Amino acid sequence: MPQNDFYTKVRTGIPALLRQWQALGRGDGDRLALILAETARVAKLGAPATTPSGETLAQWCYASEEEIPLWAPRTAVFLLNQMPARPTPQDDAEACAWAYCWLRNRSFETRQQALDALPEHLRAPLAEALEAAWRDQQGLRLV
Repeated sequence: MPQNDFYTKVRTGIPALLRQWQALGRGDGDRLALILAETARVAKLGAPATTPSGETLAQWCYASEEEIPLWAPRTAVFLLNQMPARPTPQDDAEACAWAYCWLRNRSFETRQQALDALPEHLRAPLAEALEAAWRDQQGLRLV
């Protein structure tokens, strides 16, 4: 996966990631948006100034990627990783978004630590995307 293509895939995969949260979450759109925002605040994954409506969450699921605040997919990954349904990314772009958010949500010393910390059912589906996410993250650090 070329380095310059990774972030494009992340931004393309974010709406799909939110669609998966919306499809698997329990409750109507307003409740799911509330859970997402409150979890972001409590887990310190972001600080939404306001709680989005269910309509806003639905729009994010199909929005252009620039319109979606990063706390939303970061929190969706946090919540999806804990679901007993064991969801996995549906395509390469969603896997890139998932891996990007995984690395943004926690600190790891090595790529292997990040891979090992994933729930077991996500290790194989995210292995390639996590490698690209790790290269992307390391490329942003100043030496």
